[in-house]
Amino acid sequence: MAKEELVQLRLVRSLIGVPSKQRRIVHALGLRKLNSTVVHKNNSQIQGMVFKVSHLITLERVKK
Repeated sequence: MAKEELVQLRLVRSLIGVPSKQRRIVHALGLRKLNSTVVHKNNSQIQGMVFKVSHLITLERVKK
């Protein structure tokens, strides 16, 4: 089996004043509160969402 790559996302900027589309993307990623973290598989859907809100979150690669 291929080793799947994981990424850890953390919300580091407030959503106050952010357009509603970006707000919905952050919520779809599973980030609710400031400094909350989630782990996702690194695929093209997640990469696209991260690109849209890269100024609000930090990304770290996780070794499994």
